[in-house]
Amino acid sequence: MTVSRQCSPLHRPARRRNFQRYGCSGCGMLGGPVPQRLNVTHPEFPELAALEHVIETGAARLETRVVHKVDTGRGAPLPLYAISLGNPAPEMPAIGIFGGVHGLERIGATVAIAYLQYLVTRLQWDVTLHQQLETVRFVFMPLINPGGMLLGTRANPNGVDLMRNAPLDSNERVPMLVGGQRISARLPWYRGASEDTMEAESQALCDLVTADLLTRNFALAVDCHSGFGVSDRIWFPYAHTRTPFNHLAEIHALKDIFYRTHLHHPYIFEPQSRQYLTHGDLWDFLHLRGCETPERTFLPLTLEMGSWRWIKKNPRQLLSRHGMFNPLIAHRQQRVLRRHLSLLDFLSRASCSYLKWLPQGEARDDHHARAMAHWYPSPPAT
Repeated sequence: MTVSRQCSPLHRPARRRNFQRYGCSGCGMLGGPVPQRLNVTHPEFPELAALEHVIETGAARLETRVVHKVDTGRGAPLPLYAISLGNPAPEMPAIGIFGGVHGLERIGATVAIAYLQYLVTRLQWDVTLHQQLETVRFVFMPLINPGGMLLGTRANPNGVDLMRNAPLDSNERVPMLVGGQRISARLPWYRGASEDTMEAESQALCDLVTADLLTRNFALAVDCHSGFGVSDRIWFPYAHTRTPFNHLAEIHALKDIFYRTHLHHPYIFEPQSRQYLTHGDLWDFLHLRGCETPERTFLPLTLEMGSWRWIKKNPRQLLSRHGMFNPLIAHRQQRVLRRHLSLLDFLSRASCSYLKWLPQGEARDDHHARAMAHWYPSPPAT
């Protein structure tokens, strides 16, 4: 493959401000030049260009599908990619990496794409990764809401917040608007009309997870977001209720091995309900679907990157919609990638080695009791 010695046209001097805001899709964001023959349909969309570059680089090893095309009203429809690699045998565990659900949270898509590139690059030289791929399946959907990201909106082009779009209502009190609303698509956190089916992007995500993750004895999913608090958090279900979910013991065991393996880390593990409740959470919906087969374990996690820290260091970011959700300075973005790629690598290893740490019998009872004491020290409020 012929590769230019310079960055792609996205990194011309006239677009240097985009490098400061989002990183260059060539050298700045993901660490490698873009081939000249790559068809950059949307030069204002570096994340899509970077993803297509990774797909082209790893074409011989990746299984890539366009599961939907999103019409934004601006030029050609945008592809919604699903990428897989590793052992497809149904008895193998799997891990799904997701990003870009909210169009303003570009850093979530960047982290997911960077991890895919990390794997594709290692495939060229790392024998241990080839051995790992014999025992695990990777599934990626790094850019779930390409229309919203191109348009610079949290919602998709129809004005629907995809993470409030599942047919799942909370029976508990949720925050006004933030918890999901059906008043108008002109307001944020719009769930869609009650009689509507899920948005095509939400349905594509659910179809992929149902087919490729929920059919396995063990699967783990990580959805990359930003915009809440100053700390990086790893959230697990539920978001629609404060009731503990069925796999609390397994989450506690995962937290335990992570904390013992990574002694110096910035993450807070907690149920999302400790912060706020919502209607229509896709991962709650998918976990409940997975519970229909109780002998299987599905652990959906949300990596919630604390963007308020970036604002604290650079208050001028408040002047930009993207600044409230993304690190706008290049070296901070690089630090974010270094930090979270090690987390995703740990979770991939935990997935393929789940039989070594997943608790059973008395050990599971012990983890459940410790988890209840840690996260639910008093009976959950109703």
